[in-house]
Amino acid sequence: MNANEEQKQQYNDYVKEVTPTHNLPLEMSKAFLTGGVICLLGQFIVNMVMKMGIDQDTAGTWCSVLLVLLSILLTGLNIYPAIAKWGGAGALVPITGFANGVAAPAIEYKKEGQVFGIGSKIFTIAGPVILYGIFTSWVLGIVYWAGNFWGLW
Repeated sequence: MNANEEQKQQYNDYVKEVTPTHNLPLEMSKAFLTGGVICLLGQFIVNMVMKMGIDQDTAGTWCSVLLVLLSILLTGLNIYPAIAKWGGAGALVPITGFANGVAAPAIEYKKEGQVFGIGSKIFTIAGPVILYGIFTSWVLGIVYWAGNFWGLW
């Protein structure tokens, strides 16, 4: 083996050593459990609010507001990032993950001031989600309109 091949082998060994390995079934189970606990908490909030005599639509609104508030508080206390690291997409996909995505940059960049810190960085993570969510809604609205116009549905 010449020196060049030996270097390539050493490099390949190094890449294998530092590349993280994942157990897909375990990661999926943790995401399922984390998302399930968040949904369970949401259903608990809805049930408690409805027991107070509030209708289901308003109870759903209260559930969303309280889950966002809880997510922001946990982000501020640096607890939500640990939950997201353990639970993966189970913590990042629900409304709580979106709230975390808005609150985390605001907390991180507050030392740079209201305009150049919070104002310019708050939607660093959530901005693309908002942009592509609105764009997709617009495209699907055009498709729906066209389908109705031509009598497809």
